[in-house]
Amino acid sequence: MNIFRFLGDMTHLISILILLLKIYATKSCSGVSLKTQELYALVFLTRYLDLFTDFISVYNTVMKLVFIASSLAIVWCMRNHPLVRRSYDKQLDTFRHYFLLLACFLLALLLHEKFTFQEVKYS
Repeated sequence: MNIFRFLGDMTHLISILILLLKIYATKSCSGVSLKTQELYALVFLTRYLDLFTDFISVYNTVMKLVFIASSLAIVWCMRNHPLVRRSYDKQLDTFRHYFLLLACFLLALLLHEKFTFQEVKYS
């Protein structure tokens, strides 16, 4: 295994765990953008759907599942947890992420190696 990939994965995992612990410990998500967390969840869900078609290694599968689960847990907590969701300020989260999604979708349709669902979704 590539040591740089491992260190990158561990750094990413630690940052997600710190965010989750911060949200659960303070029962607040102030300063955290729900739209950004939703985009992370969408990226992990679309990029890691190859779990059902391609097996690379146990490590790879576990890390993909952990990233999907943790990003969905953050989104769920910010949307549904009774105490945490009260601290989310929608007026401060003004990023228009629909434009970004549309642009990414159009670019994925134009820039791909072959025109298959998995390839376009991965782009």
